[in-house]
Amino acid sequence: MTETKIETETAIETSAYDVVFRGRRVMTTAGELAREVGVRDGRIVAIEPLGHDLHGETVVELADDEVLLPGLVDSHVHVNEPGRTEWEGFASATRAALAGGVTTIVDMPLNSIPATTSPDALAIKRAAADGKVMVDVGFWGGAVPDNLGRLRALHEAGVFGFKCFLLDSGVPEFPPLDPDQLRAAMTEIAAFDGLLIVHAEDPQTIARHTGPGGPRYSDFLASRPGESETRAVATVVDAARATGCRCHIVHVSDADTAAMLASAASSGVHVTAETCPHYLTLTADDVPDGHTEFKCCPPVRSAVNVDRLWRAVGRREIDIVVSDHSPSTPDLKYAGGGDFAQAWGGIASLQLSLPLVWTEAHRRGFELARVVRWMSAGPARLLGLTGRKGSIVPGADADLVVFAPDEQFVVDAQALQHRHPVSPYDGKTLQGVARQTYLRGERITLDDKAHGTLLSPTPS
Repeated sequence: MTETKIETETAIETSAYDVVFRGRRVMTTAGELAREVGVRDGRIVAIEPLGHDLHGETVVELADDEVLLPGLVDSHVHVNEPGRTEWEGFASATRAALAGGVTTIVDMPLNSIPATTSPDALAIKRAAADGKVMVDVGFWGGAVPDNLGRLRALHEAGVFGFKCFLLDSGVPEFPPLDPDQLRAAMTEIAAFDGLLIVHAEDPQTIARHTGPGGPRYSDFLASRPGESETRAVATVVDAARATGCRCHIVHVSDADTAAMLASAASSGVHVTAETCPHYLTLTADDVPDGHTEFKCCPPVRSAVNVDRLWRAVGRREIDIVVSDHSPSTPDLKYAGGGDFAQAWGGIASLQLSLPLVWTEAHRRGFELARVVRWMSAGPARLLGLTGRKGSIVPGADADLVVFAPDEQFVVDAQALQHRHPVSPYDGKTLQGVARQTYLRGERITLDDKAHGTLLSPTPS
């Protein structure tokens, strides 16, 4: 890639666009095409065939091995600030996003203190993020027993939707909803056409399978069987059908769950689903005993299940792929000296999401356009940001990534930008590098000051 800035005053005055991108491989909504993209005032305003000779103050010429992608949209990121900033924080999380070609993230409402369960808590969260973010950041609210009946106010304060748990979340300030409370929340949210996103594991099923813990991964996997997901999703689907609430199931790990959700959606239930890079790229056989850097909830499952998840993604039974970036301090991640029952569950993969998914997708015969749909356009649609984020279309923010899909690299956990160098992918060879990232048409590097903005939902 070469970037040329036209310096003469006359040229600047006559330039039609602030920035022009030219490349043989531009990821449009119709797939990879040879195109020129004109940007003015931070937005895409022109897309023309290559050779149209759009004029810009700055011209970016893509190399033959580069593809211009829309910036990724990651709707599932645990930033943890304020209150547990030692786990991550807005500065480090958004640096990791920038390095990985992610230009928009939405922060989860738990693990920070206070949890984002009121307008006042949202204001505290926004104040903590202000001036620190390298990419654009939005916020989820939380639905917990204590704020039922007051969710509209949080919706109107600017959250993108509401997260709930059906079992212990792992932090006391974010308790779960029981089945009656779940229906109450859905009824309330449906009244203003909001969105509920659900961590769907069934507490009774897990209670029946919980063992003494220990370092064996097979024991941990058995303690959170796929049945816990299917039972919980059945509860959510029944409530969504009864209330008409729009629902989204986060981090699907079990392929049977995906089939259930596809069936429910085809019958008219307003339900969508996501999975994550770790469920698509890791298998239970990859996890050595005692290596709790691999722990996540729900857990990484069998290779057969991974194959079935890929088929579900390919058939659109699972709508999007997002990171569920969930870091903690090393002492929590390795608590118990390798005991999976004691260690914190969560995988930090924000910077690696695109190459992780692309490496495996390419191996399985999927085109890059499918990955972009899962990781850019799809999450933007979930958030109500279609036309603003996630696609290279006129009117959208010029959030763009110059991506080299064939370039390989070896993951070095010490070099990753998130706060703590803990990763199950350390030493893994991946394919695909985000060489340059642009936010609203401006090239942003890790040496720059914070350039991101704090987002609110687009008015309907």
